Amino acid sequence: MTTLAGEFAMKDLGPLTYFLGISVTRTGDTLFLSQQAYAKDIIHRAGMDSCKPAVTLVDTQSKLGSISDSLFDNPTTYRSLAGALQYLTFTRPDITYAVQQICMHMHAPCLAHWNALKRIIRYLQGTSHLGLQLSAATALSIRAFTDADWAGCPDTRRSTSGYCVYLCDNLVSWSSKRQFTISRSSAEAEYRRVANVVAEFCWLRNILLELHHPLSKSSLVYCDNISVIYLSGNLVQHQRTKHIELDIHFVREHVQKGLVQILHVPSRFQVADIFTKGLPRVLFDDFRSSLSICPPPALTAGL
Repeated sequence: MTTLAGEFAMKDLGPLTYFLGISVTRTGDTLFLSQQAYAKDIIHRAGMDSCKPAVTLVDTQSKLGSISDSLFDNPTTYRSLAGALQYLTFTRPDITYAVQQICMHMHAPCLAHWNALKRIIRYLQGTSHLGLQLSAATALSIRAFTDADWAGCPDTRRSTSGYCVYLCDNLVSWSSKRQFTISRSSAEAEYRRVANVVAEFCWLRNILLELHHPLSKSSLVYCDNISVIYLSGNLVQHQRTKHIELDIHFVREHVQKGLVQILHVPSRFQVADIFTKGLPRVLFDDFRSSLSICPPPALTAGL
């Protein structure tokens, strides 16, 4: 940007190729976002350049808690690498849950937490070339998958909730987060996450409206809890749901206006599971592909 006679003039720098550590490759109507160089730098900083790759990020049999184990002797390195991995989630939503888990223990990391962090790096060793793909679309639509791992935290019994939001077929928003309060049922944990997704929908719809591309269709929310779908449409308040009444009214209002539809999806196709728990390799790879995380165009050419 240059200044001319007190006014600002924009300078065209040409097609976007690199921005804040993110490499951008354009192929036709497709953009491929990658942080491969940044991932390699994290691996090098951890001193794991020659480590054996891991095929998954976390153990499916156990949860990472505040383990009464020996404290890791270099917490500064732990915090530095955990922070670096957080930035990598900008183009690698597949590591979001695992990174969220290790970041909860930055204050006093144990050896078990350090081993969990190293497993993420071992996973990156074999997948650093992967990135996020965005494609052009004509008809705009918004849909989301949302899930909660009820009482999943072994220390506080708070639920871990996650969602992913698609604009057309492009992943544009995702989250993996431990809820602030304890839920007394799986339906309550799921409904809190649905309310957060509907709030995200409102934000996206307003942005599209300001860009003069308003949505004409309802936004779809897919969850695997039948009780949540029932609560979103049933006008009868139950005594046991009064403590989440604000979330219920917020979601119902948007359902009644036709802006949102809450639909059921079988657990086998619940993509948001990748943001709430460890998954077997086959299921993890399937959901990772559903998030539009793929190799760069050069590696897929001719296949």
